[in-house]
Amino acid sequence: MAECHPVGFQWVVEARARGAKVFHVDPRFTRTSALADRHLPIRAGSDIVLLGALINHVLANELDFREYVLAYTNAAALVSEDFRDTEDLDGLFSGFDPETRTYDPSSWSYESTGEQAPGETLEGGLHHAKAAGADRYGSGGAAAHPSPPKDPTLRHPRCVYQILRRHFARYTPELVERLCGIPPEDFAELADAITANSGRERTTAWVYSVGWTQHTVGAQYIRTAAILQLLLGNMGRPGGGILALRGHASIQGSTDIPTLFNILPGYLAMPHAHRHENLDDYLEREGGETGFWGNRRSYLVSLLKAWWGEAATEENDFCFGHLPRLTGDHGHYTTVMGQIDGTVKGYFVVGENPAVGSSGGRAQRLGLANLDWLVVRDLTLVETATFWKDGPELETGEMRTEDIATEVFFLPAASHVEKEGTFTNTQRLLQWREKALDPVGDCRSDLWFYYHLGRLLRERLTGDEIDRPLRELTWDYPEEGEHRDPSAAAVLREINGVGPDGRALSSSTQLRPDGSTACGCWIYCGVYAGEVNHAARRRPGREQTPVAPEWGWAWPANRRILYNRASADPEGRPWSERKAYVWWDAERGEWTGHDVPDFERNKPPDYVPPEGARAEAALAGTDPFIMQSDGKGWLYVPAGLADGPLPAHYEPHESPVRNPLYGRQSNPARRIYARRESPYNPPGSPRFPYVLTTYRLTEHHTAGAMSRPLAYLAELQPELFCEVSPELAAELGLVNGGWATIVTSRTVIEARVLVTGRVRPLRIQGRTVHQVGLPYHWGWGGGGLVTGDVTNDLLPLVLDPNVYIQESKAVTCDVRPGRRPRGRAALDLLEVYRHD
Repeated sequence: MAECHPVGFQWVVEARARGAKVFHVDPRFTRTSALADRHLPIRAGSDIVLLGALINHVLANELDFREYVLAYTNAAALVSEDFRDTEDLDGLFSGFDPETRTYDPSSWSYESTGEQAPGETLEGGLHHAKAAGADRYGSGGAAAHPSPPKDPTLRHPRCVYQILRRHFARYTPELVERLCGIPPEDFAELADAITANSGRERTTAWVYSVGWTQHTVGAQYIRTAAILQLLLGNMGRPGGGILALRGHASIQGSTDIPTLFNILPGYLAMPHAHRHENLDDYLEREGGETGFWGNRRSYLVSLLKAWWGEAATEENDFCFGHLPRLTGDHGHYTTVMGQIDGTVKGYFVVGENPAVGSSGGRAQRLGLANLDWLVVRDLTLVETATFWKDGPELETGEMRTEDIATEVFFLPAASHVEKEGTFTNTQRLLQWREKALDPVGDCRSDLWFYYHLGRLLRERLTGDEIDRPLRELTWDYPEEGEHRDPSAAAVLREINGVGPDGRALSSSTQLRPDGSTACGCWIYCGVYAGEVNHAARRRPGREQTPVAPEWGWAWPANRRILYNRASADPEGRPWSERKAYVWWDAERGEWTGHDVPDFERNKPPDYVPPEGARAEAALAGTDPFIMQSDGKGWLYVPAGLADGPLPAHYEPHESPVRNPLYGRQSNPARRIYARRESPYNPPGSPRFPYVLTTYRLTEHHTAGAMSRPLAYLAELQPELFCEVSPELAAELGLVNGGWATIVTSRTVIEARVLVTGRVRPLRIQGRTVHQVGLPYHWGWGGGGLVTGDVTNDLLPLVLDPNVYIQESKAVTCDVRPGRRPRGRAALDLLEVYRHD
């Protein structure tokens, strides 16, 4: 966090100065470690073992916050008798199809009550959600029966609590030492600190970033942490939670107003071509009808009205038919495979640099070389724009410039100081940025580019029926300045939404399902309440409360902690006066406190939903997790994940050790691409004995296009390097400051050697396992003052099945002293590794 998120890390340092104990769990000793109380080196790819052992420690010693767990989680819910755990099936959950490598989650459901809940079908006596698929359950709210059978004593063998106890029983301190390399005494120190700092009076926070997400079990890493936090009562409370750090100013914004292929603004699921013929069909199939996701009709209809205005009417399904449809996986890596296969002909690359910044760089460049056209918008001529004339495949002879027919259009982009608008940071905070200066020359903002591209396309349309979706779009933003920039404030106001009177709405609860409201993103509704740009607020902290509600605007409803109803007990009283956050004011008949309550303001704690209630009315006054169909925090996931209702340890796709827990080595549902363009290292191969992990440096930014051209930053970090331990350096003959060659089945690169005690050898399953660290900021061009080989070329194309993110934090490699071979000799060396 200190290395990659230094602005945020200042508050960790502040907390430590006030007495907080900080643990840093990471393969390397970094700037974060230097400022923490304890650094725990861990083998990359083994985090579920550590987190699972912490869960086992809590359960085995009955250290959970029992009142919280009983009231606010699904610990008491009974699971179907058809469910089988990984402990029963040697690493598989019930419902796995080995031919498709996918799960049917119907056996994971809660036990049937004998009655059908909204949004469910009865299949084989089980309650099973009719949601479209595991990659989409969570976007629309996974459906589960809101009132399953329960055992409040937590003794029933099929209640979630007992399933957890059995599932994590083998995750012991001894296993942590065996697989993670963390000694039992260090584990005990961590476990004691976390449990002592959790409960009624205290809370513990977990912080993660891509070190947890970029794995084939990345989503389950975060799930494991969520289970631990729920058991300890650390969710929805100040000082608790799980903080997802973002590596850029508006990465959070790019999922809220998505650049992802499978969701619409506000995490609404994208319609599927074969499942959603009309609006009613979509609404019926996209998750449960209880909890606040039960209002998805209001959210979606308002979005359609924002996009198609008066053309969207009830008679034409509010132009639902105009939306594009999914036909399967349209993610980044599947798109690259489509480029290689010739099914994807054109490509927009905006603010990205896949030729350097994505896994399997050779496959990326082979795909780019097979396009008809490529549009690159960036600040400099990044490697993705110039691969055809200076890429590494020209040196090896795998490509020739004269054979590449891709027509490349480079369009210069404005930087963040040359445009105005909002950025949404890691805490969901929208902050308005004023434009500091006008962009030079032909540089333009993304907003300018897409607005005028849309305008020009619309001007060329005819009256053909096929053009209606584009022709009927609302595309009438005010234009400002010499270059006719569309008004960013007007766009934000459209995203906020307006009511029947044309005035800006103040809350998503005002959205209606009948087409009388328009809103570009329901979770952002309120950012322009009262016709005021609340994202532009900058009231100093000394003039307001510590929650700082008048500094920017946090979605939803300017709420700073999600699910904060959980900070009070079932009767509405703070669990702890010292950590009081929101509470029920019986005299006024409303929830109040230091933050905007994440609950219906006037719903009392003793509210009991009537039979058949839907949406928020179906949640009791003691159900704080209002986006869940049952209002509970899920220790066990009855629907919504592609790879199981519980986390289980699987080895990375490429690992030097066997999985001692199960016969299944790696996540059985992981997404793999068996392609010759990007082959895999065999598991446990003696040719690739070392663990490779990638990371960022403070001095450079992502693929380096924004930092390598800057003299001061280039001087601070001038060359690609690999971190190795003194023991590995001695074993291989590596010299500090000299050269090393790093090899995987995909490619061979070279880097300077950094011999350091920051990377320690670990004892894993009775033998020494060495880890090698490589930053990924270098490429061959991009206008950089410093250049180097592409670290990401080493990485495989293998993905988490829930979110399709690549495994780039734990792969295997070999390391050799000296510089890499050039030209054809590099390919010859690869052939030796692939077939020797």
